[in-house]
Amino acid sequence: MKIEIKKFGEILVSRPAGREAYLAMSAYLTKGISSGEPIEIDFAGVKVLAPSWADEVVTKIFQEFENVKLLNTENSTVQATLETLKEYSGLKI
Repeated sequence: MKIEIKKFGEILVSRPAGREAYLAMSAYLTKGISSGEPIEIDFAGVKVLAPSWADEVVTKIFQEFENVKLLNTENSTVQATLETLKEYSGLKI
């Protein structure tokens, strides 16, 4: 399954917005998918990604699924945020 993060906006900054995005994903995209199913998180088109938003979405996806791959992470804010999540959330990205 591929999750296109841009569908939630180009500027993703607040924790409440991230929580809402994750709940929408859980209800419509990832519902009923086994934890071993491959998941691709695509950051194409995302201009700004803040750690608070990503913690609510990316961290939870990594906790829920075993096989997660990140795509289009070249954007500097995406890279910095993923580094922050690795450091503070202990994600194995």
